[in-house]
Amino acid sequence: MADVGDAELPPYVRVPSSQSRALAAAIRLGIRPFSGRVKGGPAGVRLWRTLLGAGSHCLRADPRVSVEPFNDPCVEIPGIRRPVRGEWLRPPGGDARNGVILYLHGGAYAICSPRTHRVITTRLAMDTGLPVLAPRYRQAPEHPFPAAFEDALDAYRLLLARGLPPERIIVVGDSSGGHLATALTGEACRTDLPAPGGVVLFSPWIDLTGELAMTSPMLRKDPFIVPAVATRFGRLYVGSGDWSDPRLSLLNCASADLPPFLIQVGGIEVLRDEAERFAEVLAEAGAAYELQVWPGQMHVFQMFNRLLPEADAAMRETARFIRRHVDHGSLPEAA
Repeated sequence: MADVGDAELPPYVRVPSSQSRALAAAIRLGIRPFSGRVKGGPAGVRLWRTLLGAGSHCLRADPRVSVEPFNDPCVEIPGIRRPVRGEWLRPPGGDARNGVILYLHGGAYAICSPRTHRVITTRLAMDTGLPVLAPRYRQAPEHPFPAAFEDALDAYRLLLARGLPPERIIVVGDSSGGHLATALTGEACRTDLPAPGGVVLFSPWIDLTGELAMTSPMLRKDPFIVPAVATRFGRLYVGSGDWSDPRLSLLNCASADLPPFLIQVGGIEVLRDEAERFAEVLAEAGAAYELQVWPGQMHVFQMFNRLLPEADAAMRETARFIRRHVDHGSLPEAA
């Protein structure tokens, strides 16, 4: 447990718990040696999809939240060219008129799904009382950029078209989903789309080139991410795209019109530098943000919110941020 002297400190600056230290050590010994040998080709992607899909069953979602498959053809909505698929996660009594969380899952743009992230999405639904829409976006290498971006943008447009006020939409993403959430929000600010009410990023993968991760002082401490492997997945997603495209290059396109951001990142992960650099970009642009660097925590530690006290606390911090910014909007009239 955290030291007694830490009791009055914010949870994201306390000494790491024994549970988190033990889990990081286990993953460093059991997963990192294997992940470093992944080549990033189709066979490697298929293997990771199988392993992480099976592993997600070990992390129990909150049974109080209903999970509803979602497939909206969107035939009557201008600008949306294909159906929006995924799942709704609805807490007891959750009413979309009070707000919605749009959750964009991570997985290096190539693996994972709404199913693998239910331990986070159901927790968000229960903690906030808001329904969560988790779209199933297309993935690389079968569908490179801009497929995932277009699908995420379509999901956001769908919420707007269904009458949800933009200030009552909170976009949340982890890892590559954090990149996607940021790209979506930036696109809204560059076009005529209204921006969401807030954005939450868990361990965001901001720099797809891998340059910041390759020079991170956390290279030897990160128990999970091997930057060279992440860079291969980045190339799979970008494909023949232009790396300078503002939907890909996020460190050069901040705007003062951006909504408030909450950024949570583990203190021992190689993506920490990216989160800190992105916070600097937001500060330079005059955007509102809060950066939380959680000591001793690894990549997307929020997945272990039923196991680690830090992950539990991080989810509670997230819920407070979401409720605070959703409450700034006015409730729409009942239908």
